[in-house]
Amino acid sequence: MLSLTCKTAIKAVIYLASKFETGEKAGILEIAHTIDASEHTVGKVLQLLAKENIINSSKGPNGGFFLNAKQIQLPIIQIVETIDGKNVFNQCGLGLSKCSATHPCPIHNDYKKVRDLFQQLCKEKKIADLCEPVNSGVAYLFG
Repeated sequence: MLSLTCKTAIKAVIYLASKFETGEKAGILEIAHTIDASEHTVGKVLQLLAKENIINSSKGPNGGFFLNAKQIQLPIIQIVETIDGKNVFNQCGLGLSKCSATHPCPIHNDYKKVRDLFQQLCKEKKIADLCEPVNSGVAYLFG
């Protein structure tokens, strides 16, 4: 359902959130290495997320990307919609362009349930909610 770019963006933001308490900033290379992602992709998504005020960036020798107290409480759906668009939760599970309740694909009804549940999860879960298990060592951002 989510693009690889969107998954990378979510992992990058969770990594930045894990540094919130210490006030540390992180650079593109550090984030890409930590989440095992392409530097190019990480750089692109971080710039877009900063432009949309989901994260912050600062330049200079002590610069980098970071989150403030308001941003760490944003729902994950804001990242998803910024990267993959608002239509991501209306797309067909098989990728058909004309899939609907009146013209369904073979998995339409089952996929719609899963898609709707995932959309609800993205609306309810905040960045801080996904960061906490990483910080406590019960969840990981890399394979």
